[in-house]
Amino acid sequence: MIDFIHAHSTRLYTIAAAALALVAYFVDGLPTGLILALVAAILGTGEAVQRVEDRKTVKALHREPPVAS
Repeated sequence: MIDFIHAHSTRLYTIAAAALALVAYFVDGLPTGLILALVAAILGTGEAVQRVEDRKTVKALHREPPVAS
């Protein structure tokens, strides 16, 4: 499961952000504090996703390129 999350962290983050936007739009009467707390959490998650993607990029840059056959 951790490998799946690591491999697809950007996609999962996008789904969570879209779901939050849909809930905030369609559910009437949500407290503003709750929405702001969820937005802050989603932004923090975005930072974590960015760090995961940066590590994958650095790892790919240090690999030898594939040899054409």
